[in-house]
Amino acid sequence: MRKKLKIAITAILTLSGTLSFAQSREIKGTITGENGNPIEFATILVKGTQINASSDALGKFTINSSIDNPTLIVSLFGYQKKEVVAKDHFVDIQLIAENNSLDEIVVVGSRNPNKSKLETAVPVDVVNLAKIRNTTPQTTTNDILTYLIPSFNSNRQSSADGTEHIDPASLRGLGPDQVLVLINGKRRHTSSLVNYQNTVGNGSVGTDLSAIPASAIKRIEVLRDGAAAQYGSDAIAGVINLVLKDNAGLEVNATYGSTSRNDGQTTNVNLNYGAKIGNKGGFINLSAEFNNREKTNRSQNNNLIIFDQSAEGNFFAYDFADNPAQSRQIDDNLLAQNGLKRDDFNFQIGDARIQNLQGFFNASIPLNDQIEFYASGGVSHREGTGYGFRRLPSETENVVASIFPFGFQPELNSVVTDLSSSVGFKFKFGDWKLDLSNTIGENKFVYEVSNTNNVSLGDNSPTDFKAGNHSFLQNTVNADITRLYNDIFNGLNVAFGGEYRFEKYKIVPGEEASYVDGGAQSFPGFSPLNAVNENRNSVGVYADVEADVTDKLLIGIAGRYEDFTDFGNTINGKLSARYKILDNLFVRGAISSGFRAPSLHQQYFNNIATDVVDGQILNSGIFRNDSDVARQLGIPKLKEETSRNYSFGVVFSPTKKLHITADYYHIRIDNRIILTGNLGNDAYGDPVPALRDLFAQYGVQTGRFFTNAINTTTNGLDVVIDYDLNVGPGKMNLSLLYNYNDNKVDDQLNTIPALFAGQEDVYYGPQERSLIETNTPKHKGTFAINYNLTKWNFLLRNTYFGEVIRDGFPFGGIQKHNGKVVTDLTVAYKITPKIQVALGANNLFDIFPDRQIYENSYYGVFKYAPVQMGTTGAYYFGRMSFTL
Repeated sequence: MRKKLKIAITAILTLSGTLSFAQSREIKGTITGENGNPIEFATILVKGTQINASSDALGKFTINSSIDNPTLIVSLFGYQKKEVVAKDHFVDIQLIAENNSLDEIVVVGSRNPNKSKLETAVPVDVVNLAKIRNTTPQTTTNDILTYLIPSFNSNRQSSADGTEHIDPASLRGLGPDQVLVLINGKRRHTSSLVNYQNTVGNGSVGTDLSAIPASAIKRIEVLRDGAAAQYGSDAIAGVINLVLKDNAGLEVNATYGSTSRNDGQTTNVNLNYGAKIGNKGGFINLSAEFNNREKTNRSQNNNLIIFDQSAEGNFFAYDFADNPAQSRQIDDNLLAQNGLKRDDFNFQIGDARIQNLQGFFNASIPLNDQIEFYASGGVSHREGTGYGFRRLPSETENVVASIFPFGFQPELNSVVTDLSSSVGFKFKFGDWKLDLSNTIGENKFVYEVSNTNNVSLGDNSPTDFKAGNHSFLQNTVNADITRLYNDIFNGLNVAFGGEYRFEKYKIVPGEEASYVDGGAQSFPGFSPLNAVNENRNSVGVYADVEADVTDKLLIGIAGRYEDFTDFGNTINGKLSARYKILDNLFVRGAISSGFRAPSLHQQYFNNIATDVVDGQILNSGIFRNDSDVARQLGIPKLKEETSRNYSFGVVFSPTKKLHITADYYHIRIDNRIILTGNLGNDAYGDPVPALRDLFAQYGVQTGRFFTNAINTTTNGLDVVIDYDLNVGPGKMNLSLLYNYNDNKVDDQLNTIPALFAGQEDVYYGPQERSLIETNTPKHKGTFAINYNLTKWNFLLRNTYFGEVIRDGFPFGGIQKHNGKVVTDLTVAYKITPKIQVALGANNLFDIFPDRQIYENSYYGVFKYAPVQMGTTGAYYFGRMSFTL
């Protein structure tokens, strides 16, 4: 009996041990990055088995293993693979990002959360602003992108009213309003400013990128492909997504610089502070930035002299250096007798004075394992001073002699306030994810005009005027649902959602003296007749499916329906694909349709502006399309722009450190909205009496209108080459960026009212055509060398801005501005691991565009046109950075 019992006990213990050995053991853990933030979608594999799991939005995972002390293999594209032995029931694993920034996971271009910029079916650039900002010579987002994205261009304007204060920018030579801007993946509101001074983006409304402090931005993703079917209106040229910082710690940065002509001094001081919230990956990040830029003067002739020769009567002498026939002897002694000097009469042409004060925040707080709250937003307060055309004392129709006996140059002072916030919740229901958000933003532009007069008020005219303001508000509500199916094909990502958007546009009149009877010189104020208070709303729904059909073939399909209360509805689609010929050789391409709704600004903006016509300063009106004068002239109602986009590209990575991408694109835009030329003149600049009489009823000599007048075709090529290598004890990065871009406007206009038959060059003339076709470089390329050696960092960058052609029709000439190379150089040194100093230059060798020909330079005053690298010249700076 005892023997049988012993055998039974032995059997039970053996079976128990066997069962214990075979029993599955649960292991939990978290995956974080170097900054301590949770990493989602990391794959955890039990080595030697097929057992795997994925980390959730909080970086958490649970996995079961029958192996004692199993080895876990953790991997995620863009991070170094890591093996960890799980000796306990909980493991905390930190992943290290790959050195090559080209492999970063991107938000735009694909809603699949596992796609890097090299794996998307369309080209995406990633600018890691947080890493390069301490060494790049540029301080504003616009300037930084101009030198890092080959098809992106931005130029500061001069004597261009409000456009001096918000720099217009273009992607692939298209308009500022044909690129969509996102912040953390949420639609950003546009500015309230309409560009109407025959500058880049004439007649368009762009997004003010400089309203977002660069110190708040972690990285910038630029999707170079039509994406209206994915993201909605405005995404014809592409999408720019600004991803805000989420790091912990303190960073303080101060920069001071000046041009080689000792003007345009800049002072930039910014602070960024981040802290973790709780132990589930929550954070808050705060940024504050102060930026002051003084004016520059790049006038052709710094000695344009006007003076009073005698006490009895006025005799005005002019010194036009580029036109000796009009020059007269200038007597400095006579100026001194009148208490004057030559500098009192210099013509101010150049960058406006701008001062920015900004604050921004970004936060995320996981409430539990299934719900996360997030928020971001900020405020930007900008004050600027620009300059209009000088009024000469001989122009008695413009100058009150008793107030300004020697004439004057008006000053346009702006106060631009930008407010924004975005709040939302992310929910997780099993494998499904729901993102609910509300994003609101407003841009307000207030005008004040000083050092000027209203001639109609005579001796009683003020010299400072409150000229009114305009504002634009946008509120967007989004619901986005996504799910990644790992077991369908080689991965299937499904996304769909809806959007409701409300927009409001206002123009508020200025004080009466600013607009009455011709108004203030340079910028007549908005009158009660100009007042606008209009709004609209739109509803959109979309679906976006992307499948790795095989390990080689990726296919994406997207569709979007939108309905606007003011012009109707539209349906757009996109088909994209990527195929791996080899593991290191891909081909990719996309076909899509797109649209851009006419902005409220283009539908309702109206004002009286000052223009130069045949050397004379005249008032020109911009009229609403629903106005009486528009109906009398047969100007049609605005409708949406439509586009068709085609792209094809190659991605080749001969080694892990060398990446080459080349992408061809074709963009066809129909019914493109433009701002007409000055109607009231014929093609030779002579007045048309019937039109002049009509416009005179509204206090102007000429009139302009927004209309869907043209169709355009854009063909181009982007090439990006990036190579990392070890050179001695240091690391070097070589990058080559190139863009070829060709814009063409169809010869035949879409619609032209019968009254203007035969006047096509007035309705949409050579000058307006050249702004689209030839005002941005057809060729642009950048070659950069970045070398890190222990405590040192060296940046050498050469950027080629290709030829630009400007047409001054009808009174100027056609001029080619030859291509030029601009050199940037920065040397940075880490005094301690936390303190770095940098010295450098943008445009080291003081390169300018070719000087303007006399016919295009307003009597020789405008020395340079604001094209290519702009008119600032060499800019030298010093910077100190502190991190903690």
